[in-house]
Amino acid sequence: MKHITFDDIYTLGKVVVENDQYKHFHFPEMLTSYSSNFIEYKHLPSLAEFTEVENYLREYHLKKGQKHVKFHFPANEKPTTELIAHLNEIGYEIGFMELYAIQPNQFPVFKNNPDINIAVVTDENLETYLTLQYQHNLEYGFEFATQKAQLIKGQFLEQNILQILAYYKGDPAGYVDIIISNETAEIDNLTVDEKFRNRGIGRKLQQYVMQSFPKKTVILLADGEDTPREMYKKQNYQYQGFKYEVQKIYE
Repeated sequence: MKHITFDDIYTLGKVVVENDQYKHFHFPEMLTSYSSNFIEYKHLPSLAEFTEVENYLREYHLKKGQKHVKFHFPANEKPTTELIAHLNEIGYEIGFMELYAIQPNQFPVFKNNPDINIAVVTDENLETYLTLQYQHNLEYGFEFATQKAQLIKGQFLEQNILQILAYYKGDPAGYVDIIISNETAEIDNLTVDEKFRNRGIGRKLQQYVMQSFPKKTVILLADGEDTPREMYKKQNYQYQGFKYEVQKIYE
């Protein structure tokens, strides 16, 4: 298996500032996307270093009309006790992501469910795909859902992104994006509509990825504090590391 790191994960934002301390990612097309507008540290900052960069990012985002700040810490390094105490005190959300990888032939074989059908998004079903995602994205606000719809339309035209829909008995039930590189196929935005969960749809979407890219390493990110990570482990994904992320949203 290719040695997988967080550098293999697709990042939507573009680097607007880079120095010895950090990279600043910014995505003006979707300012409401926290995962596309953030600072990624190259080494763990001291409390004083963090405060200085925090002030810079807050001022930068204020000028763009953005109401958040977000920071990624270096892979496989936990922030210091002092820094975590400070972040908790001033109202940051603290979490971590875990990186997983699998060779497609290691994915378990499951019995086929004829009620589930998988389809690549085309001109014919793009509107269905957009509608299902829009309904889910409204949870994060009208502005986010609207901007995300425009992003999806743009990604539909990109050669390295494959959009997939799942149907259950003919009804749109879930989706996944596959981000394709020379050596990897990244599972991104894997979602099953709440009323169709626990029917094997997520598993079927993953199986489609494995069958479509048998010679690539399949990778994904999972919330380190959420339950899907346990499912990935049972499906033979191999843990590759963790990364702490913190964010604060201003009213």
